[in-house]
Amino acid sequence: MLPSIINEVLKATVAQFDAEQLLTQRDRVSRRIKETLEERAKEFNLLLDDVSITHLAFGREFTKAIEHKQVAQQDAERSKFVVMQAEQEKKAAIIQAEGEGEAARLISDALAEHGDAVIDVKRIEAAKDIAQTLAQSPNVVYLPGGGGSGGGGGGQPSLLLSIGRR
Repeated sequence: MLPSIINEVLKATVAQFDAEQLLTQRDRVSRRIKETLEERAKEFNLLLDDVSITHLAFGREFTKAIEHKQVAQQDAERSKFVVMQAEQEKKAAIIQAEGEGEAARLISDALAEHGDAVIDVKRIEAAKDIAQTLAQSPNVVYLPGGGGSGGGGGGQPSLLLSIGRR
């Protein structure tokens, strides 16, 4: 008879709490079970010394629900990270665009102040880079044009050949 009373009291008491409370308020649940069992045991002249919950087991569905909740929380955290990363990339793009805008403004100001000299300097720098690249290539031949000053003036145009080896 005692095992059936224990099962009855356990089921009735546990039903009053949700799963989280069973885990977080274990002492309170134990006290309530002990009090109820002591009342019922008095009917049979039994005295209970101690009642404690030592192991809680949940059904498969509940365990799966907890796992799904944890996965959902991890996905939410991952999504937060992706959003924060996108915001950082957006800020970086804005800063870069502002820097490029400032550079364009400075070039425009330099053009206004010094005329085409800035463009000429940029052309010379570009020509220097191209000449350096071509000088390092073994398969490129430069044939200067005829007539005119500097090879590209009023006569025939200069010719640049890329000689490929097969």
